[in-house]
Amino acid sequence: MEIHRAGERFATRSEWLESWHSFSFGEHYDPGNVGFGFLVAHNDEVVAPGNGFGAHPHQDLEIVTWVLRGSLAHRDSEGNSGEVHPGLAQRMSAGSGIRHSEWNDGAEPVHYVQMWVRPDRLDLPPSYEQAELDLTTGELVPVASGLAKHAASTAIRINQPAAGMSVARLAPGGAVTLPAAPYVHLFVAAGTATLEDAGELGTADAVRLTGTDGRRVTAGPDGAELLVWEMS
Repeated sequence: MEIHRAGERFATRSEWLESWHSFSFGEHYDPGNVGFGFLVAHNDEVVAPGNGFGAHPHQDLEIVTWVLRGSLAHRDSEGNSGEVHPGLAQRMSAGSGIRHSEWNDGAEPVHYVQMWVRPDRLDLPPSYEQAELDLTTGELVPVASGLAKHAASTAIRINQPAAGMSVARLAPGGAVTLPAAPYVHLFVAAGTATLEDAGELGTADAVRLTGTDGRRVTAGPDGAELLVWEMS
């Protein structure tokens, strides 16, 4: 088990962007921190109003975006477009190649987490999907997954049968059990939580677990929103 505190992440800042990278990204490179399981990017980003990323290319990546606050406008070269807001999951499969833009058309900053996963096959046809979720259950809700066990319950599918992401929105004192998997990545997107055998975690802290048999995570006094990847 490795605990990675929010302040230890790589940071990219400009007049309109604050971006924190859990793994090596762009100009930030650490040969010992280039990913975890199938995750190769986990970026926690805040974009100012009227700004964003213009059209840029991707290839052979499953890109999952989860908005915490505000709204993010998506447009791509395949003709897809959408407004991503809290509670809506988005997946773009870059496949053989796609260009897309991400823009904050709103009046407030947009805060989101974007995660890149390696697909199981290369040169797939590019595609896009988004779906609303019910996060009122206080449980881990499958959000974006290729795992067989999530086939009937996940909101959106990704082209990686050995990886899946779930989200839990917990009330104060609420708890969930992390999945038993060879690789588990826990990210506290909001609030605070206590992880069994690890102690307290703050907002934007992350934990990487290998060979876990499942541990309890309990939300702090203000509740918590957890993003959990399980991978084999």
